[in-house]
Amino acid sequence: MLEKPIITLTTDFGLKDPFIGIIKGILFGINPKAKIIDISHGITPHNIFEASQVISMSYRYFPPATIHIVVVDPQVGGPRRPLLVVTEDHYFIGPDNGVFSCIYEEHSSSSFFKVIHLTASHHFLPHEGNTFHGRDIFAPVAGWLSKGLNVNKFGEKINDYVTLSMPKPIAYGETAIEGEVIHIDNFGNAMTNITKDNLDKLNPGFSEKKFMITYKDRKLVLSNYYAEAVNSGLSSIINSFGLLELFIYKGRASDKFSIKTGDKISVKVM
Repeated sequence: MLEKPIITLTTDFGLKDPFIGIIKGILFGINPKAKIIDISHGITPHNIFEASQVISMSYRYFPPATIHIVVVDPQVGGPRRPLLVVTEDHYFIGPDNGVFSCIYEEHSSSSFFKVIHLTASHHFLPHEGNTFHGRDIFAPVAGWLSKGLNVNKFGEKINDYVTLSMPKPIAYGETAIEGEVIHIDNFGNAMTNITKDNLDKLNPGFSEKKFMITYKDRKLVLSNYYAEAVNSGLSSIINSFGLLELFIYKGRASDKFSIKTGDKISVKVM
């Protein structure tokens, strides 16, 4: 572990209640040297899919050995299991409800990959109820892990972890592809699952042909940067995550056009 280990937090808790502060208190109580970073506490309540997208976009920008706690847990206290997911460079702690599906997809073929069912209850906090596993299970496990406790001390390896079906773009021949909106950010921009690599395969280099990008029968301009679409209405762009994104310059595209996750978008080479 790092001398000053990094622990990230991603939750749907918001900031009104003391939940986040309590989790940080537990972490610092176990390891005062830990550095805690908030990724987001604004996940739509109970939206496991959204949380899976956010942690997938975020974790790779942290140093190796970072520990990521993700708590979007509508089944808290039920039969779903608490997990520790181990990859070559990162650790993930949270519920077995599919929130780590993107991580599984990216890393399950690695020899370093393992999923551990957290059963070593002597590493948990004593608790009277089952509504706050972020405090009682996930935070203390992260704290002890950050102090160098071996991952195998926390429980048993499992292979039957829950996964969500991650939507994939559908190719239609070599000239068209259909994807969908997978995340709407705080600006009302709508990220899709169509990647720059997908577009490169349709039109290598982006140089000889143009794309027809369609959302709800509306043809969209593909911009190079936001301000380029100042007078274009609903537009599209390849964002800094390499994803095709719908936006309005200085506006909220999701509100104005009622864009929702799961909405379809198509791209054709003209």
